[in-house]
Amino acid sequence: MNTSKRNRIQIASTVDPELWQCFKGLSEKTRIPASRLLDEAVEDLLLKYKLIEKKTKTP
Repeated sequence: MNTSKRNRIQIASTVDPELWQCFKGLSEKTRIPASRLLDEAVEDLLLKYKLIEKKTKTP
């Protein structure tokens, strides 16, 4: 069993297949890991709905 502490959590979800293909393509084109792009997308969504005040995790 892996007892190392991680600063991430694993999630499972479903998404529109076309959106997922575009998302994966963006990750490959930019060479930015999908997890980092997902962090940025979630942070932008939280800003939009005013659940956080400013970006703190991604550029």
